[in-house]
Amino acid sequence: MPHFTWTQIIPGVGHHYAHVATLFLVTILIAAMGLVARASLGNGETAVIPTGKFSIRGMFEFFTEYIGGLAEQIIGHHGRLFAPYFASVFTFILINNLVGLIPGMTPATDNFNTTFAFGVFSFLAYNAIGLKEGGLGYLKHFLGPVLWLAPLMLIIELISHFIRPLTLGLRLANVMTGDHTVLSVFLGLAPFGPAIPFYAMGLLVCTIQAFVFTLLSMVYVALATAHDH
Repeated sequence: MPHFTWTQIIPGVGHHYAHVATLFLVTILIAAMGLVARASLGNGETAVIPTGKFSIRGMFEFFTEYIGGLAEQIIGHHGRLFAPYFASVFTFILINNLVGLIPGMTPATDNFNTTFAFGVFSFLAYNAIGLKEGGLGYLKHFLGPVLWLAPLMLIIELISHFIRPLTLGLRLANVMTGDHTVLSVFLGLAPFGPAIPFYAMGLLVCTIQAFVFTLLSMVYVALATAHDH
């Protein structure tokens, strides 16, 4: 029997659309956090000086700086240009994951429809970046280095690329479903003491899965722009 979720209180949501409602609420939350962070930047020199205290602005600055440095290591000297994109992906998935740690909330990321959509977005993004960076020359990536093997390589490469959204979505959805199922079981048995270690584990899993999704997205962009190296 479907368990109760707070989003069911919203008229018209019910059990089947709980993930959609959660995704919508998280989107509003992140947009509000972004507006607060932007307002705290100020103008002039204060806007470029990192904050020295824990705040929403500090969190976004940390995510962007760390993800930007990682992108530069994986993609190359121009990787930092994609820091806003990768930091947005990481933040969006992380907060959606963390919502599942709240009792009575169903995270959007334990639904394959949602995570597959994330995978499709990543697929479209890295191909768009590849076409923008390399033009029609980007299509040579699908043909391989040897001309006479091009027809075979084209089939292999197309299959490899088209299953990426599927693998990204399955990995994220399955892990998050398992993590939140375990947490729900222990919360049902004892909402405090015994469940605390599983909250800590859930926090770690939520962060790692957001990081893995973002890291794989970086790798795909690196492969799509490899001609620059």
